[in-house]
Amino acid sequence: MTTRRILALQDVVNRVPVALEKSDKKVSEYYGSDVFGMDAMREFLSEEAFDSIQNSMHQGTIVERKMADQVAACMKAWAQSKGVTHFTHWFQPLSGATAEKHDGFFEPIAGGRAIERFSGNALVQQEPDASSFPNGGIRNTFEARGYTAWDPTSPAFIWGQTLCIPTIFISYTGESLDFKTPLLKSLHAIDKAATDVCQYFDKNVTKVIATLGWEQEYFLIDSALYNIRYDLQQTGRTLFGHAPAKGQQLEDHYWGSIPERVAAYMRDFEYESHLLGIPVRTRHNEVAPAQFECAPVFEETNLAVDHNLLLMDVMEKVAIRHNFRVLLHEKPYAGVNGSGKHNNWSLATDGGKNLLSPGKTPKTNLQFLTFFVNTVMAVYEHADLLRASIASANNDHRLGANEAPPAIMSVFLGQQLSNVLDDLEKAVHSGKMSPEEKTKLKMNIGRIPDILLDNTDRNRTSPFAFTGNKFEFRAVGSSANCGGPMTVLNAIVAEQLVAFKKEVDSLIDKKVEKDEAIFQVLKKYIIASKRIRFEGNGYGDEWKAEAKKRGLANIATTPGALDAMISKKSLNMFESQGILNHREQEARYEIALETYTKKIQIESRIMADMVNNQIIPAALNYQKTLIENAKGLKDILGAAEFKKAADTQIELIKEISEHVTIIKKAADDMTEARKNANNLDSAKKQAHAYCEKVKPFFETIRYNVDKLENIVDDATWPLPKYREMLYLR
Repeated sequence: MTTRRILALQDVVNRVPVALEKSDKKVSEYYGSDVFGMDAMREFLSEEAFDSIQNSMHQGTIVERKMADQVAACMKAWAQSKGVTHFTHWFQPLSGATAEKHDGFFEPIAGGRAIERFSGNALVQQEPDASSFPNGGIRNTFEARGYTAWDPTSPAFIWGQTLCIPTIFISYTGESLDFKTPLLKSLHAIDKAATDVCQYFDKNVTKVIATLGWEQEYFLIDSALYNIRYDLQQTGRTLFGHAPAKGQQLEDHYWGSIPERVAAYMRDFEYESHLLGIPVRTRHNEVAPAQFECAPVFEETNLAVDHNLLLMDVMEKVAIRHNFRVLLHEKPYAGVNGSGKHNNWSLATDGGKNLLSPGKTPKTNLQFLTFFVNTVMAVYEHADLLRASIASANNDHRLGANEAPPAIMSVFLGQQLSNVLDDLEKAVHSGKMSPEEKTKLKMNIGRIPDILLDNTDRNRTSPFAFTGNKFEFRAVGSSANCGGPMTVLNAIVAEQLVAFKKEVDSLIDKKVEKDEAIFQVLKKYIIASKRIRFEGNGYGDEWKAEAKKRGLANIATTPGALDAMISKKSLNMFESQGILNHREQEARYEIALETYTKKIQIESRIMADMVNNQIIPAALNYQKTLIENAKGLKDILGAAEFKKAADTQIELIKEISEHVTIIKKAADDMTEARKNANNLDSAKKQAHAYCEKVKPFFETIRYNVDKLENIVDDATWPLPKYREMLYLR
């Protein structure tokens, strides 16, 4: 065993759980104490400034610069009372990570002195370098100017000794260069569209809020082992590794007793999360060894997205304290479950009514059915765009595997609701309904229970499933920014609700009674979207064949899936609602292609590096040992006896040679294919070349490397093995 691997394993064995100081405080006593939330604002802001912020948060009004100066001064006073020395605009560029540039709370003045200052201008707007972030051609390298602008709807918070101010990020010419800007616009679009539809049922509704509850899956690995796995450090996943004898087949890890070291880590990051107002409440072991999950209470979508990104940062930093590293890659280990980020989405009125939760009367159930059916119809109309929203090089490894939804977009409703839609489809005809038909129909929808949580099964194989009072978008990857998929979902549902209202109003104008008009349009949508409804096993080959018959797309890889981003239908949908103009959306398409290419390119380079510098030398060293041993046998036994005794060793020597030859040739051919791909003249061509010409070599190389791992002496093999990494000691 290599010296580095021996030391790493010894380090793991010597680990003890990190003990946290026990606190007598309840979570409620310190929850959100590092957030400039309602309590802090009431304490530090004047009544006038407080009202201004509240109006901005709830009505979308602009905070005047005079008020911004007051807010900034009070925010600084609050932060400094907690030992904060710097501030930053915290934003979400299209790189997929968050970004921050820290500035001190001071300004130099005459006489070589300084004063503490944080102005309204510094709060409201900053000017980071826009050219160095992904921009899809919107900005040239010499056009560096871009702006971050304060988002008052997401409260400032303290992380470390820095005041973090959530912001949007736009170019000098006004195009969005982040995830937050289009998300906010999509939330405005669905608020308006859904509020207009709510007026059919409740005139008191003045606002509709999209809510999100994400579930974050992740793996943990000991830092010592992580530090000698070059592939994990650079790509987030193991490019090589033979499956252990015991993986997840017994399913004994799922919801099992949490290892003591892991529990200590969980308590620590939950404490940090609660200080930041992140409502993490659930934790448990996931299916794969060393895999875990946490989940919060649902929140308004913009805040939920911010909290998820912040949590990922918290998890990574806290893990280091506990001698762990967090793996957020969708598939860090081959052959075991990957990690997703299930997005539980719903709509709620300003009165607290969940629009995707049935009521106790036909009227409230008709409202539920309206939003329910329109959501299904929106997914049907834009299934390809929804697929594109979760496409990435990382997620390609996960989608369609044993634990993840397939690349085919479908909707699971559950038997009870499927029956309700079937009844509605049969009950309504295009003509005027008789009083008896109206009564029967209202009686049928009146039977929908106000709590469907126990009447709707959870189909883990569906990418988009109704789970009682919300839709669960299960196909989102664990490392993804939820803002991208949620922007798409909000946008397509908003567009659909606008179309629905237009059709219903048209019928009402023709003297059709309101409820009947709603029934007629809903029936039309139920029939039109029926192809996308699927109640069975999404993992089975039978579904692939059935989906093909239905005309549903099955796009297994990212380059093909991304085309939907720039279809005429998608471009018009985003632009008509003021969410993204054509240039912004086309830029995002270019960025997504470039990101895919770069990730496969990096994996290819690291794979070749590890093959040439670690795997092949280790295999040849062991082969040399076998050859020397065989020669020694011949000297001792003589030629006749040697032939009988050395057959096994000779076979091993030959087998090692065969695997090494295949690996070396494939690595060289892969490098040549990469060079050819790099010479192509468009991002689309390069992405497809990396997907179709470079990536196929990965499987050949990995298969033969993993075979060598089973042959080469454990003392010679240079990499920590799955059996060492997947079981936390």
